Amino acid sequence: MSLPNLRSPHETTRGIVYFARMVDKIRLHQAGNLPADYVENLGVGFDGRCCRFLGVEYADLVAQVQPECSDEELLEWCFAKGHQPSEEQVEVWNGFMRKFGWNDAGSDRLKWRLEEAGAASRTDIAT
Repeated sequence: MSLPNLRSPHETTRGIVYFARMVDKIRLHQAGNLPADYVENLGVGFDGRCCRFLGVEYADLVAQVQPECSDEELLEWCFAKGHQPSEEQVEVWNGFMRKFGWNDAGSDRLKWRLEEAGAASRTDIAT
């Protein structure tokens, strides 16, 4: 499903993938514009992984998200309150996030999502 104002998980903020998408989901939820099937996963899954990577609690990040705050300012807050990863740690994180679902614990879920979207034959997405 294409959702306006929800960036790709591959979008980067200061070189870190997924953070911008997580912030978009928080903003959309705050505005009451996030579909229910997204709401049930807020703060868990990739959101939880990203927050653990940065060493912050999801609820604390949500409290920081205000309309006037940029993604970069929110990421700086994460670095100050949690952990600022090294370039090598960012490289590992980005690689993990970009490949999740390919021949790992996420493979079955990816297959199910592709079938649900009517794209089961799209091998360019599944690999």
